[in-house]
Amino acid sequence: MGTLSLSDFEEVRIPAPWGHISGRWYGNRNERPILAIHGWLDNLGTFDRLIPLLPDYIGVLCIDLPGHGRSSHLQPGMHYSIYDYVFIIPRVMKEYGWTKVSLMGHSLGGIMSFMYASLAPHTVDMVISLDILLPKPLVDPGAALFEAARDMEKHLVEEDRQEQSNLHEPPSYTLSQLTKVLAKGSSNSVTTEFAKHLLHRQVAKSQLYPDRFYFSRDGRVKYYHSIFIEPGLAAEMAKRIRRKPYLIIKGSRSYYVGDCCEEPFSIMRENNPHFEFYEVEGGTHHVHLHAAEECARYIVPFIRHHRPPTLTSWSLAGKEQKLSLNDKRKVQERFFERSKNKRSKL
Repeated sequence: MGTLSLSDFEEVRIPAPWGHISGRWYGNRNERPILAIHGWLDNLGTFDRLIPLLPDYIGVLCIDLPGHGRSSHLQPGMHYSIYDYVFIIPRVMKEYGWTKVSLMGHSLGGIMSFMYASLAPHTVDMVISLDILLPKPLVDPGAALFEAARDMEKHLVEEDRQEQSNLHEPPSYTLSQLTKVLAKGSSNSVTTEFAKHLLHRQVAKSQLYPDRFYFSRDGRVKYYHSIFIEPGLAAEMAKRIRRKPYLIIKGSRSYYVGDCCEEPFSIMRENNPHFEFYEVEGGTHHVHLHAAEECARYIVPFIRHHRPPTLTSWSLAGKEQKLSLNDKRKVQERFFERSKNKRSKL
């Protein structure tokens, strides 16, 4: 068996009331794939370096969340929310007629996976979570309230700006400038070296200035409504996941998996031989992007164990088909030989 190819994919558009969800389905199209969900302000390009390291017998459907990448933006007047994002998972399942789902999520995508797995555990057969489990803890309620109020104001300002953008193109920059902006915005979790994997799906070419581009994602996603999951609720959610295969990979230099995860981790470990947790030394929040090989060391065995190849997925299947065709030829040859013998006797 080999690994997936980054060039072997089919572009997909999943219809939604507000437009469509854009995605790329890598590899095997004959079986239910792993559904891969990116993080906040990212897009499906975040998995570019990981995809070619995954086994080729199973497909991976990477999607752009609404407002991100090449997916449709929500209508004017609407607000992005983590609650609404969770509903994207069953929407994709319904589109393809899946009764089960395998999830791989980074950051926001990992939070969505945890929330969905706790809400509908009977429909989940495994989860791979990259440097996340829960939203960041609420340390200072006053600061959190101030932040929410500030984001509300900025969201309204962004709506006004978008109304004006019908008449004026957004500010544009060179790709070099956008690369630096992206790296700075991620606190260098996405380095300038790897920024290209995200930029190719979230910029549009300026119609006014040659060699300049502007961010095409919805500016309102910067002010989406996140949540704080208090410890008691987090514990109950973890209990509902029970014995589901669950892999968490943490970057050692990232603070997204911290003390708030200790009790859920303890619950998920208890009587669950399918729970795995690993830390990648030197990894930042985008650990799967800059340390893809290290992540694959844990992800590939996890996939092979919990989503093993079926007979129709094995590379041997092709040989079996050839053997079957050879058998048919032998039968035909014997038939013609017998017919020839009968004619000679006559």
